Amino acid sequence: MNIHQRFEESARLVRESERRLAAPLERAVELLLERLRGGAKVLACGNGGSAADAQHLVAELVCRVRRDRAALPGIALGTDASVSTAVANDLGFEQLFARQLEALADKGDVLIAISTSGDSPNVVAAARTARRRGCRVIALTGDGGGALAEHADVLLDVPSTEVARIQEIHGLCIHVMVELVEEAYLDESAGRNLVTESREGC
Repeated sequence: MNIHQRFEESARLVRESERRLAAPLERAVELLLERLRGGAKVLACGNGGSAADAQHLVAELVCRVRRDRAALPGIALGTDASVSTAVANDLGFEQLFARQLEALADKGDVLIAISTSGDSPNVVAAARTARRRGCRVIALTGDGGGALAEHADVLLDVPSTEVARIQEIHGLCIHVMVELVEEAYLDESAGRNLVTESREGC
């Protein structure tokens, strides 16, 4: 497959994903807004490229996407090397994210669980733990959702089995979700100087 074919494959998948994911993306944004307005936080997890996506999402929440606003609370699980290696060594890699959720997740929080297969054991364990703790779960997966599907309140399953293409759409979904959340916060905060408020004490 040459360069042109890869670009065309990606473009086709973007169009397919728009048809499949527009409605669940809208539900995901509504869920995030509802919980963030209520004082909850967002936690995110994944392995490899999906770990990078989890960190990317949290960076967009805490910092910003397009315009200045108050910071939104997010935590990317697995980024503390000491905690991660201790859990993996003592309890097993499958408990990597679940154990951190036991320590950090509160009822009403949202877990964004990212796995291109939907079957990563530690991500599935995280989703299961999140549900037990009263959290809601948004799952970003490949086609069908795998084992994550049964634990997801909102499933964003990209219609592909190609890891690289799935990750490209996951990145797009992350931008769509955070951009729409940011726009809603800016609309609601008209008249309040959230830029100044967010910078006080810096």
